[in-house]
Amino acid sequence: MYGGGALLIRETARRAGRGPTTMLILGVAYGLVEEGLADQMLFHRYYADNDAMGDTYIPALGMGGWLTIGVLTMHAVWSTNVGITLIEALVPERAERPWLGRTGLGVTAALYVVGVVVVTWGSYQDERFFAAPAQLLGTVAAIVALVVAAFRRRPASALPGTAPPPLVVGIVAFVASGAFMMTEGLPGWWSVAAVAALLIVAIAVIGGRWSRQRGWGRAHRLALASGALLTYAWVGIGMRPESGPKRTADYIMNAVLALAAVILVIIAARRSRTTRTAPPVATER
Repeated sequence: MYGGGALLIRETARRAGRGPTTMLILGVAYGLVEEGLADQMLFHRYYADNDAMGDTYIPALGMGGWLTIGVLTMHAVWSTNVGITLIEALVPERAERPWLGRTGLGVTAALYVVGVVVVTWGSYQDERFFAAPAQLLGTVAAIVALVVAAFRRRPASALPGTAPPPLVVGIVAFVASGAFMMTEGLPGWWSVAAVAALLIVAIAVIGGRWSRQRGWGRAHRLALASGALLTYAWVGIGMRPESGPKRTADYIMNAVLALAAVILVIIAARRSRTTRTAPPVATER
């Protein structure tokens, strides 16, 4: 489901001549499919026997404030676009071209649908929960609206000035994504206020300004993805497995995966230097 969804997002966007912004919006739509229609965690207050909504539960919607924002952000960034950006950086000469033919696209779509069906069936078997019709219909309407917005939005115009170096962008992404992870631990609606403010600032600075300035290119997008990926690496070290207490083998695996992430970023950065970065134009960045 994850791989099929990410690849579908990438292929449909590139076939339409679209770029990262469209893929990010489609990543939010992907999150709604998984968490709103498939496992329905967005509407199940006690999903997996945990009250993930806590004090930010909104009875009128049957949803949690931080949970909704946090989960959809995670899917838009980590589940889909981090992987897309990293793989495109590894093959810079084909980064903006479709990778699949009709058969490949059909197989990918079929695998994604199978994944959605399996997750839906499995989640219902585990939770014995099904969202209200109004919640499901609202989710479908939101998904359709996001897909339409993703492909019909107008290209952003260039802005004066020069984008900061990729290293600076990567550090900002690493710090911002780390701060995003920590907002979940804040009490009550402070967590919602913090995560909303962080997202607004990030979108305004990175999407609204830096990405529209001269010099912004593939290396900057890789820096964003790398900062987010490395955040997942250090967050994973402190997470407790669902199977029980953390053991030495768990820490070893965390270290191996973190090292693999660093190596992947280094390889992708070297590959991305093989192509020149074009100046910003009136197109999607």
